[in-house]
Amino acid sequence: MTGADIAGLIAAGVFAILVALLAVPILKLGKVFDELRSAVREISDGTSPLLQEVTNTVTTTNEQLRKVDGITTNVSDASANVTAVSSLFAAVVGRPLIKVAAFSEGVRAAMNRPAKPARRSR
Repeated sequence: MTGADIAGLIAAGVFAILVALLAVPILKLGKVFDELRSAVREISDGTSPLLQEVTNTVTTTNEQLRKVDGITTNVSDASANVTAVSSLFAAVVGRPLIKVAAFSEGVRAAMNRPAKPARRSR
């Protein structure tokens, strides 16, 4: 064996040790990728039902909002009707009541007015 052969064997041994040392982190990195793949799969499997529930919730909420919109429209119409009825009542009953109240106040004031003293003649 020559010096070149021995140097080649040493280089091959060092290369084998280097490959062995680099294999450990590569194997650990492979395990990390396996765990990452399983985590992504679990998240994906868990997300699908969650998205379905969110879709159902949004659909139900939209239906309820449509019902509330209908109720709000009906309440608005009812309040407009009440306003119209109260205006009509004020026009029909209010003005005559004001006239009757003014007349009765005038009559009461006239009845409660003290009598004027009689004039004396000189």
